[in-house]
Amino acid sequence: MTMTLPTGLDPDLLRAFAYIAEEGSFTRAAQRVGRTQSAVSMQVQRLEALLGQRLLSRGKGGAVQVTPHGQFLLQRARELLALNDEIWTSFRAPTVQGTVRLGTPDDYALRYLPQILKRFADSYPAVQVDVLCMTSRDLLQRLREGELDLTLCSEGTPGIIGPTVPLWRGPLTWITSTVHAPHRLDPLPVALAADHCTWAAAALRALDGMGRRYRVAYQSATQLGTHAPVLAGLAVTVSTISWLPDGLRPLRPEEGLPPLPDFGILLLRNPDARQPVTDALAAYIAETFEAETLRDRAAA
Repeated sequence: MTMTLPTGLDPDLLRAFAYIAEEGSFTRAAQRVGRTQSAVSMQVQRLEALLGQRLLSRGKGGAVQVTPHGQFLLQRARELLALNDEIWTSFRAPTVQGTVRLGTPDDYALRYLPQILKRFADSYPAVQVDVLCMTSRDLLQRLREGELDLTLCSEGTPGIIGPTVPLWRGPLTWITSTVHAPHRLDPLPVALAADHCTWAAAALRALDGMGRRYRVAYQSATQLGTHAPVLAGLAVTVSTISWLPDGLRPLRPEEGLPPLPDFGILLLRNPDARQPVTDALAAYIAETFEAETLRDRAAA
């Protein structure tokens, strides 16, 4: 008696499904696999046809949601893909290997670094990325001294030399609590990052130009540290809208605080950095920021 074997599941189909589930977007999943959105959509349709179940659905506003059958598949797909990738990489010599030293301010590390490192490790498992988190000013010093290969930094930081790659640009915004109103106090209590932060300097220049009375009520080594007093309703701060945790909101123009300038994030390279490791990571960083910018524009 001949036993009928089950149909095999193509890892490419599982990977497309897993990326869509993780990103919540067909567009961002397509960017991760280097294919068009329509091609990724067709892969999911093929997978659903093979399994005979709906795996993804569209929610309100076009957001992608994972169905109960999709939730069942997702963890198992990740395990299968991990095993598939382990077998694949063990039988092929990596074309790029070595160590690259990356610097980034803490604020950018939390927002961007996890997805950058995950995507990079998937493609270059033999490359080790050493990450150093410090202020932009200190990172530029480390770059000049040859202790870093690449670094992210804030536009306008003193000490920027050589060519730079613009990664992101957008407006700074005054931030307050969703349940308190520190922006109505006089003098205005402000929470700012210390150590020559360009955001802090821009905020104080704007307040001075408007003639608004203020006091620097709280200072933190990083911008993320300024969120705590704002959440408690003890101060306002400045940030970008895309990085706000729950409990914070941007102030509207009519709420009385002066406009703030646009702000940029730059990527700098050590001219003596090792190749092609540095080039590979720099490309992934630029691609990730570009994808985030496109997503923010689409959501606006």
